[in-house]
Amino acid sequence: MPTTLLQTSFYWENFISFGMGPRRGEDGKLVLTLPMNDKKLPSMAAEDIGKCAYGIFKRGEELIGNTVSVAGDHVTGERMASAFSRALGEDVSYFAVPHDIYRGFGFPGADDLGDMFQFKCMFEDYYCGVRDLAGSRSLNPDLLTFDAWLDKNAGSISIG
Repeated sequence: MPTTLLQTSFYWENFISFGMGPRRGEDGKLVLTLPMNDKKLPSMAAEDIGKCAYGIFKRGEELIGNTVSVAGDHVTGERMASAFSRALGEDVSYFAVPHDIYRGFGFPGADDLGDMFQFKCMFEDYYCGVRDLAGSRSLNPDLLTFDAWLDKNAGSISIG
C-alpha cells in the first residue's frame, strides 16, 4: 500500500488547552516551566499540521514512501519566554526544570511528557534536523512561527 508517514511536533495549543503556559510564582512573577534546558523544541500550530498534511496530498505521488517531519519553528525555552513577555505585556522568565522533577509534578501525563521532553533534549540535532522549517514551509507557505501564533492566540492563554 502506498504510504507517506507524517511526523508532527509539539503543538503550541498545549499552552492554551493543557495549561502549559506561564504561571505565577510565589513572588507574583510569570514563569514558563519546561524541561528543555537550553535545547530547541520543534513545535507548531495545530492547524498547521493539517495544512502540511494537505500539502503532502497536493504533491500527489512525489512523497509516497517517505517520512515527512514538520515544524513551524524551533524555539528554546528562553526564546518562548521572551515571546510570551512581548505578547502578554509582562515579563516572563524561563525555568528549565529537570526532567525527573517534571515527571514528578503529578498531573495526568507528566511521566510521558517528561520522557518526551528528555528525548527531544538528548537528540536535539536529529529531532530538529528532520523537522526542516523550509521543507515544512514548502508544504504550507502560510506556516506560523511561534511569534505569529502568539500574536493570534495570546488572549486565549490562561495565566495560572
